[in-house]
Amino acid sequence: MTTPPYIGRFAPTPSGYLHFGSLVAALASYLDARSVGGQWLLRMEDLDPPREIPGARDEILRSLEACGFEWDGAVLLQSERHNAYQEVVQHLLAQGLAYACTCSRKQLEGHGGIYPGTCRNANHAVAGAAIRIRVPELEYHFTDRVQGFYRQHLARDVGDFVIRRRDGLYAYQLAVVLDDAWQGMTDIVRGADLLDSTPRQLYLQELLGLPQPRYLHVPLIVQADGNKLGKSFRSPALPAAAAAAQLCRALRALGQQPPAGLDQATAQETLVWGTSHWQAERIPRQLHLAEQQLR
Repeated sequence: MTTPPYIGRFAPTPSGYLHFGSLVAALASYLDARSVGGQWLLRMEDLDPPREIPGARDEILRSLEACGFEWDGAVLLQSERHNAYQEVVQHLLAQGLAYACTCSRKQLEGHGGIYPGTCRNANHAVAGAAIRIRVPELEYHFTDRVQGFYRQHLARDVGDFVIRRRDGLYAYQLAVVLDDAWQGMTDIVRGADLLDSTPRQLYLQELLGLPQPRYLHVPLIVQADGNKLGKSFRSPALPAAAAAAQLCRALRALGQQPPAGLDQATAQETLVWGTSHWQAERIPRQLHLAEQQLR
């Protein structure tokens, strides 16, 4: 059996700017694809307009360009895929695989983030309700290329999860599965904060008859207080003038060994070096890396 051509992606959310943590994920996905002659696509996961920062989408693209990244094809906007998501939600409801949920956040307090099944057999009307997928009493597992074997029992560890929110916005878990399949992704390279989302996505892939890509979760870059870098914690945007130095720093975070002086090269030259020397097996098998240790 022939191996399909590599197709990977970087999928930022425009709720903030491109900071160092997102650069590490972008660089890992880019180098993993380009080192084998694969495609690297860019997708903007703009599913949650209330959380978006005005101008963040364009600023992310400018930052990526300043770092020398070149992507294949047009940028996909999830905000233009709502009809595809709704079609699948309707299908799952019609098959009895999903149901309406009217639970408020206050009602769900005290359950440790695991949905207790309150509305599972209530037959609520869909209008004005969240939509949850029914999960089986099964364990889902996979072997991550960096983090190794990972398992999760969906019913015990997660419970029925939301695929469309009460406000009508579509949930990440559904959209990412549909878009990865629609774009033909063979490999998903992303931050380790999404490691525990993968079993839910495996279940949706199985339920919808979609192919399962390979997964590689890189360590999440965290601040001294343990919070991940991101808009919520006022993580600064990357300075465009120091693109090569930031890329070299990201290479070191990924366990690569850039030579002395590479941080004085251009961003494009740094990416060329990274592509030709990429070794995914060098990525630290850790869920978190402290940013202050990478300066």
